[in-house]
Amino acid sequence: MQTVAPSYFSDTLINWYEKNRRTLPWRDTTNPYYIWLSEVILQQTRVNQGLPYYLKFMKAYPQVKDLAAAPEDEVLRLWQGLGYYSRARNMHHTAKLIVEQYNGQFPNTYTELLKLKGVGNYTAAAIASFAFKEQVAVLDGNVFRVLSRMFGITEDIAALASRKVFQQLADTLVPASSPDTYNQSIMEFGAIQCTPVMPDCLFCPLQQSCFAFTHGMVQELPVKSKAKAARPRFFHYVVLEYQGQYYMRKRLEGDIWQGLYDFYLYESDTKTLPSDQLLQELSDAGLGVQDLLQQPPAKDYKHILSHQKITARFYLIKLKSRLKEKVVQETRLGLYNVEEIENLPKPVLISSYLKDVRILVNLI
Repeated sequence: MQTVAPSYFSDTLINWYEKNRRTLPWRDTTNPYYIWLSEVILQQTRVNQGLPYYLKFMKAYPQVKDLAAAPEDEVLRLWQGLGYYSRARNMHHTAKLIVEQYNGQFPNTYTELLKLKGVGNYTAAAIASFAFKEQVAVLDGNVFRVLSRMFGITEDIAALASRKVFQQLADTLVPASSPDTYNQSIMEFGAIQCTPVMPDCLFCPLQQSCFAFTHGMVQELPVKSKAKAARPRFFHYVVLEYQGQYYMRKRLEGDIWQGLYDFYLYESDTKTLPSDQLLQELSDAGLGVQDLLQQPPAKDYKHILSHQKITARFYLIKLKSRLKEKVVQETRLGLYNVEEIENLPKPVLISSYLKDVRILVNLI
């Protein structure tokens, strides 16, 4: 591993940051709620995508007690489109915990912050350093990249064992006088200067000290093993309509999109589903629908998650009467009008379908 004086490294990054930093609303604050909210939203999300969500959440829930008091469906609806919905559920849970057990005040140390649900090493370090100036290093994808290239670290950043190597180095680089500014600096440097594909090495202030640049390894570092191929899944949605209202249900635990609403779902091993299979499924569920559309769905809807690739088809069926109460209870289906559907938290894939068929013409 290449040796670079910690003070030189941190001072250079901080000087660069003061000249090149982006103006973002969660910076220049020591309010741990604002910092926490921004960090949760920005996990696995680009700044330009996450910023509108941050502003929406701040408007809806200006204090942690407001978020804690909100219904889960409302929180998930506001989160809709960001993905990784467990982040929103954990955030909501933690807000309640802070209000109920911490009297509305965030813990002020890295160790105590780690005890909160959904708060991992990175988020705890961010809050501790930005809000309370604790000398602890943040370690996210941007920081991994900067450290790997700068110091010539060839360990696989996707391997859990490698984290210790990076963390030990990162902790030696944080200046006691300004851990907050330094952590902001290295993350910002990785985001806009030392970028993944086309880093701006020509105008990099660390160019001559950078291992990757001086050894021609900029494109080889950091080392990251390839993720597993996404598992294909085929969803066949039965859209049951009765007099302009639609039957939907809330998804349960144990699968993707927990707590969101979708239609009656039949999952198969293939994209093409013979209608007799679906009719049998509906019959077994007590729906007794016999007028399944003969024409194949006009469009396939695709949605790629981190480890899954969803292909969905929708089958619209107009019912002549309401479903029997027993069937409603067993299938957990509820009848919703258009306004109610608009306010339900839904997977993006469902929203796309609703917009395409103009069930919700004003859907954003």
